[in-house]
Amino acid sequence: MIRNYLGMDFCYFLNCFFIYSFLGYVFECIVLSFQTHTPVTNRGFVRSPFCTIYGVGAFGALYLLAPLAHSYLQLFVIGAVAATLLEAVTAKIMTKLFGYFWWDYKNRPFNYRGVICLESTLCWGALTVCLVVLLHPFIESIVDVYYDRFGKIIAIVMLIIYCVDFSTSFYRALGDKYRYISDCTSEEDEEQLYESLN
Repeated sequence: MIRNYLGMDFCYFLNCFFIYSFLGYVFECIVLSFQTHTPVTNRGFVRSPFCTIYGVGAFGALYLLAPLAHSYLQLFVIGAVAATLLEAVTAKIMTKLFGYFWWDYKNRPFNYRGVICLESTLCWGALTVCLVVLLHPFIESIVDVYYDRFGKIIAIVMLIIYCVDFSTSFYRALGDKYRYISDCTSEEDEEQLYESLN
């Protein structure tokens, strides 16, 4: 399923990683557009069309949960819990660094401070099963088509572009640290976030 399990070539890994990050970006745009009935121009931290938390989550799930591919129930439960924890930790880090995070579940039932919610947790579990059982073998088959010819060049170019994009986005977000401009953040939440930063 995964090249030599933990021995995947780094450039091969980058090709898959950026594909997952792009698919995560598309998934976020589709979901938010459906929920708000408005077009979405960017759902990622960076300006390029990548949500790298999906790349991190995908490979975290693959490396840790591939041995459980025979048990859909275990994949679902562990994937749901692990992805929810990743979401919570990411929100905590972003709040400390920038003063806000890039999503909001306050309007969802069974949510905790808008950071995580039951609906999302169940979705992560289902996505984990699909990822390990169906999606990753398909992604690998796509990368295999072009990798030997120019996959390494694509990986290096994408990594450089992303690093530049991430650096500029990071410093821009730091500059806006105390400007809570998210439409999803209420005044009460803004006060709580501000207090947590001081």
